[in-house]
Amino acid sequence: MKDFALLFRSLEETTSTNRKISALISFYESAPREEISYAVLYLTGNKPRRIVSSALMRSWAAEEAGIAEWLFEECYQVVGDLSETLSLIIPDSGKSGLFKMGEIVGKVFPLLAAADEATKKEIVKDIWRNMSVNERFLFNKMIGGSFRVGVSSQIVITSLSRYSGLPESVIAQRLMGKITPSADFIDVLLAEETTRDISRPYPFALAYPLGNEPEELGEPGEWQAEWKWDGIRAQLVKREGKVFLWSRGMELINDSFPDIISAAAELPEGTVLDGELLVMLDGKVLPFNSLQQRIGKKSPGKKLISANPVYLMAYDIPEYDTADIRDLPISERRIKLNQVISGFKGDDNRILLSPVLDFNSWSELREIRRGSREMGVEGLMLKRKSSPYFDGRKRGDWWKWKVDPLTVDCVLLYAQPGHGRRAGLFTDYTFAVWDNGKLVPFAKAYSGLTDKEINEVDRFVKANTIEKFGPVRSVTPMLVFELAFEGLQLSTRHKSGIAVRFPRISRWRRDLDIKDADDLQKLKEYLKAISPGDADAGS
Repeated sequence: MKDFALLFRSLEETTSTNRKISALISFYESAPREEISYAVLYLTGNKPRRIVSSALMRSWAAEEAGIAEWLFEECYQVVGDLSETLSLIIPDSGKSGLFKMGEIVGKVFPLLAAADEATKKEIVKDIWRNMSVNERFLFNKMIGGSFRVGVSSQIVITSLSRYSGLPESVIAQRLMGKITPSADFIDVLLAEETTRDISRPYPFALAYPLGNEPEELGEPGEWQAEWKWDGIRAQLVKREGKVFLWSRGMELINDSFPDIISAAAELPEGTVLDGELLVMLDGKVLPFNSLQQRIGKKSPGKKLISANPVYLMAYDIPEYDTADIRDLPISERRIKLNQVISGFKGDDNRILLSPVLDFNSWSELREIRRGSREMGVEGLMLKRKSSPYFDGRKRGDWWKWKVDPLTVDCVLLYAQPGHGRRAGLFTDYTFAVWDNGKLVPFAKAYSGLTDKEINEVDRFVKANTIEKFGPVRSVTPMLVFELAFEGLQLSTRHKSGIAVRFPRISRWRRDLDIKDADDLQKLKEYLKAISPGDADAGS
């Protein structure tokens, strides 16, 4: 664990991609193989789940350090990162390197997950006393569910490629699917040749947001346009008579979607489809919250499946007739995709072909895009007809042209400090809209302001605090902001009765008084336009 802790610290302390790659390569050269496997597991997005609450860790650390909890909270506000505060405040024993990653993950984590509070406290405090500051920092991140570091899967793939001499495409392919950390896993990952895993999907090809007008892409005839579906990206794999359904997050989700697995029995051998999981009724795509009811359900009942039938809207085919065809242009892959989908029979096929949209000019496509929300989609996908199915993102070939976000003018009600470089600044905000003469909280957001604006809001919060609730402060309602979001749905968990998707601050409305902010009715009108049934249910 000592080597991984040092690596984690070095990755945290730099924003340079080259330095991160160099740190990873140095780690591969010196760390035990098993420890490398855990680093690969966690740095490629497989984050450990929280098994100890932050409230308990705060209390235990304050007790261990012999300080009052209020003093711990003051330290936390200065440091800005809970795991680091915990690691620094506990007296250093001078011990290091006593624990292996396999021991922590394989033995300690299960013990903590099953233990009562008193036993958890005893285990955690004993481990703290036998770790260095860096090891405690990593351990706290893992058990507290806050394992985040500025390293993408691509950086890990690049570093492994440079270390091993294998092509990045080979590393990326071998990392797809479930990772079982062990020295053997690393040996197989970096071997010159390896036995093929029939369940393994391909690295997903990803798109960049279209930041400019589509006219800048050149001739429209060189591009294929499709709907940008609002569901779960997935690959459906059929090899040697077995079917595997993988999410983009590399989870095997067969159990959650038995209707798709059953339908895939009709697929030809050696087929891999890329598409979007959607809930559809009578040919109409239902809002994302309908799909959420199926997510994570290991054994969905017949009633749930019937009420929320899931379909795979297929739009690409990385593998056809057992052959990897990712290098073929999408225009040719599309022909093979049509052949596979057209082979399905029956009235309720759960695997559908995502349509290619007909257009002759960018202005014509722009008109099609305006109807996105009525279609229940997020906008359009633009793919160069000559493009291969590449690993990850490749700028220039695939673009997502999303519809303009919905917006609402709202009032700042609460604020709390951020973390990391924003520690000590009030950067996390809660916003409200009017409802029958009262301000009702409806969304939280922390992105969208410039550093200068953040400092200005921070000064306002400190000068206009009404009450304190731990780190949260309520403020005098004076500031109005325009909030942008992608969608909304009914929610009994929110005071407003509505939850918004991906809220962020689009601008500070200095020109508006709080009486000019929008009311809840505007959100309900948005909801009615997008999903009339939901709006009626919430009225």
